[in-house]
Amino acid sequence: MPTFVWYILTGITVLSGLAYFLQEKFIFKPEKLAQDFQFKYDIPFREYFFDVEPGVRINGLHFHRENPSGLILYFHGNSRSIKGWSKYARDFYRYNYDVVLVDYRGFGKSTGKRSERDMMKDMQFVYDSLLKEYAEHHIIVYGRSIGSGFASKIASDNKPRYLILDAPYYNFRKVVERFLPILPVRYVLRYHLRTDKWIRKVNCHTYIIHGTRDLLIPIKHSERLQKLNPHKITLIRIHGGGHNNLPKFDEYHNFVRDILKY
Repeated sequence: MPTFVWYILTGITVLSGLAYFLQEKFIFKPEKLAQDFQFKYDIPFREYFFDVEPGVRINGLHFHRENPSGLILYFHGNSRSIKGWSKYARDFYRYNYDVVLVDYRGFGKSTGKRSERDMMKDMQFVYDSLLKEYAEHHIIVYGRSIGSGFASKIASDNKPRYLILDAPYYNFRKVVERFLPILPVRYVLRYHLRTDKWIRKVNCHTYIIHGTRDLLIPIKHSERLQKLNPHKITLIRIHGGGHNNLPKFDEYHNFVRDILKY
């Protein structure tokens, strides 16, 4: 074997090992909150703790109306905590919807060791808990960025009214391969988040909203998802929108209004 080939293969092997063991530090950027942290908002809310199993407690916020038209279950992106993401609750609250946001394991006040399987189990536990308060046909599942995978899985295993995906990925491996093309991502990655697999099993109508200038997750991901079931998936393009600024566009808010008022 030529020396330069040996060096290349050794380098790839070392990088693959680092990627396998350190990937969570690159995928998840949580903001951690003290257990006694006090949330403060100027609209009615209550704090939830979902005790999934010993050592695993999922923290959530519930913004509630007196007579809500339904519930938005919001799965946020890969950074911060519900303390920061809660500002988006107003986009739905103003149309008379309750909003529940939850933090994944290791985010905010939520506890537990992360894995894809366990995080999915947590979100199903949350969904099942909310079914005790809401009729399922009044629940809308909303997934933002990395949260779109969790939202798709929950919608595929249950029967919510709608599924809304905000800047989703076809599957998470495709996102990582774009930035690390030389690594055997298929074997190294521990979080595959198969939106493409789960969305095929979603029975309710799915709405996808995506910016045409999204440089992190290009809109082609959503276009591929939409082609999987064009009769049940509607794609809304926000022209000029990036990955993190869709709420700055009137088109985004018009879309939310039209769906929630329908």
